[in-house]
Amino acid sequence: MKTSQSEAWFERAQARIPGGVNSPVRAFRGVGGVPRFIARGEGSRIFDVDGNSYIDYVCSWGPLALGHRPPAVIEALREALERGTSFGAPTGGEAELAELIAEAVPSIEMVRLVNSGTEATMSALRLARGFTGRDLTIKFEGCYHGHVDSLLVKAGSGMATLGIADTAGVPQAFAETTIALPFNSIAAVEAAFAARGDRIAAVIVEPIVGNMGCVPPVPGFLKAVRELTARHGALLIFDEVMTGFRVALGGAQQLFGIQPDLTTLGKIAGGGLPLAAYGGRAEIMRKIAPLGPVYQAGTLSGNPLAVAAGLATLRYLMAHPEVYETLEARSAQLCAWTQPGVTINRVGSMFTFFFTPGPVTDWDSAKRSDTGRFAKFFHWMLERGVYLAPSQFEAGFVSGSHTEADIRHTVEAARAFFAA
Repeated sequence: MKTSQSEAWFERAQARIPGGVNSPVRAFRGVGGVPRFIARGEGSRIFDVDGNSYIDYVCSWGPLALGHRPPAVIEALREALERGTSFGAPTGGEAELAELIAEAVPSIEMVRLVNSGTEATMSALRLARGFTGRDLTIKFEGCYHGHVDSLLVKAGSGMATLGIADTAGVPQAFAETTIALPFNSIAAVEAAFAARGDRIAAVIVEPIVGNMGCVPPVPGFLKAVRELTARHGALLIFDEVMTGFRVALGGAQQLFGIQPDLTTLGKIAGGGLPLAAYGGRAEIMRKIAPLGPVYQAGTLSGNPLAVAAGLATLRYLMAHPEVYETLEARSAQLCAWTQPGVTINRVGSMFTFFFTPGPVTDWDSAKRSDTGRFAKFFHWMLERGVYLAPSQFEAGFVSGSHTEADIRHTVEAARAFFAA
């Protein structure tokens, strides 16, 4: 497989961009080798600058539920471009998108649009502290909620990939406001509330973890966290930046029947453009400026291009609920193969192939994975035209554009790796 153009671009990028990339996992440090520089995408495939074609299971890390360049989104963007790219003033599209989000996610009565998942979680935490008058936050080991200072304690995603336990540059005082607990441990949450329940403002959790690989909640875990937060006057924040509109139209909270107080959204909500949101009960959201004392602002929040893409995507998903049936069927087909020494976790169209024989239910069990073996698997698949996340500790995604033929090719290539 020819990679000379990607190699040239990577060398050029490293001279001006730290590590040659603008988000760490893209650098292939978790698997070795040279990252592929992408020229374009179409449907279920991406094409690199050397002309190689890949079946794409990264899907821009989740947003592309409909695949690359879906006609409805492209047309909406063309129309938006004719009107202008940014105004720094309200538009009707923002109100429409807020209405659609509230329709799809019943726990959200009011919503504020922002530009990234990091911004959404940062803002939701500030709001939770402002609403409760408390300072402490519970998060879970291996869960990544963006590069918010206080949430980078024992985080997943790129930090797990690069082996960074706790990032430099975060003041100790910030880190001390965060209580990091094992995911799926009800006993640990109970103990934390028993010790400091009157100081805990919120519990933030990925209801289905995507940032140490795909790790679902064990039965009863989310329900217990919901009951404990309600009992102690703390807020429950679901980080549905990945799961929102992906595992179900109403996200993981619809799937599991749990209503959080606040929800953060991103990825699919922007239809592949930079847009995220946080929302929840109206009494909480009314604490945000200009209605209340909790300040949050952003010049490009509600950017008309991102709003147009988000509207087109959500409207399509609402009008075509069969998309979720397709996502479930294709994902089940992809994850049906078994191999000794590999554990496959999947919820809906999110999945991870863990190179470990035991069940993966938390960060301790995820990090037992054989990352060296995974790296060999990754490059084997890449050479055969299958683009997986370049890290053992990231989720993969299936889109509505993936065909049965795409899935068959992927499974055959995976089986061949273990037969070789």
